[in-house]
Amino acid sequence: MADTEVQERKIVVAIDEGEESIYALTWAIKNVVSQNSNDTIILLYAKPPLKVYSTLDGSGYLFSSDVMVSMEKYSKDVADCVMEKAKRVCKDLQNVKVEARIEKGDAKDVICEAVEKIGADLLRAFLGSVSTHCAQNVKCPVLIVKKPKSNGRNKSS
Repeated sequence: MADTEVQERKIVVAIDEGEESIYALTWAIKNVVSQNSNDTIILLYAKPPLKVYSTLDGSGYLFSSDVMVSMEKYSKDVADCVMEKAKRVCKDLQNVKVEARIEKGDAKDVICEAVEKIGADLLRAFLGSVSTHCAQNVKCPVLIVKKPKSNGRNKSS
């Protein structure tokens, strides 16, 4: 008899603030993840580092510690919001573990390093320069999902 045990896959899904990211996550869930699998989806958000300024910026204005704290809080709030939205997309998955990771740094570096550290079996990314970089630098397969263009709808409306 054949061994019917399903092997666990670690699927890293890079997410960001854009609607393309959520589309790609939804597409991957429908087309890659099996409901009866032992897969683990690892939602990965790369929180951009705050720009480091000296106390005196180029225009002569001082950045107070309050401003820096506010900027860091805003960055954290954005990351938390993006992650919650992605988790809602995954909420109905059964037998699939969902993990969330927020890492600080440039998205290209964060994603490549996380894939390596996790030992991912698949990286799901959305179309763009970051996915191109990752496809050339990670050891696992990379699935790039492009959101179809809308049917003549005006994006500004």
